[in-house]
Amino acid sequence: MSAQATELVRLLTVRGESLAVAESLTGGLVAAEITSVPGASKVFRGSVTAYATELKHELLGVDATLLARQGAVDPQVAGQMAAGVRKALGADWGIATTGVAGPEPQDGRPVGTVFVAVDGPFTDRPGCAGGGKVESLRLNGGRAEIRMESVRSVLALLLEQLAGEHTGNERAQDTERNGGF
Repeated sequence: MSAQATELVRLLTVRGESLAVAESLTGGLVAAEITSVPGASKVFRGSVTAYATELKHELLGVDATLLARQGAVDPQVAGQMAAGVRKALGADWGIATTGVAGPEPQDGRPVGTVFVAVDGPFTDRPGCAGGGKVESLRLNGGRAEIRMESVRSVLALLLEQLAGEHTGNERAQDTERNGGF
């Protein structure tokens, strides 16, 4: 279990929020990382591993025309996967991974092309995240390295969004844990 996954579970627990995961190239590794954390059942709703392109449409509601035009390795597809799993599993937050881990290019994209996405609750508090965000990655290494870096990157993206939405209570807990600074 990683420090990222532990912190994610902690923050979501404090906030009383839930998470759902949609995966393609990571094939369940994101869900496995999150569920390795004790207490993850308080926040983790579930996951959909939509490895086949048509399942991205059928299970996650990704636009079929977009998939036909752009293929599965596309930033809009990643964003729609995150929004779709959030809706399908009734979670506050949805995260998604799609890309090419290799060994061959896919959909005209080279190996190492990855898109990670987060979709979350809309809010009108100043400085808060809300809605969706997609990050484009160009990763080096072999298949296993690309998949593991994709896991790390999608968890980091969600942590970044959650950090942008700190409440006063979370700041007080963080201050107390860090010796009052």
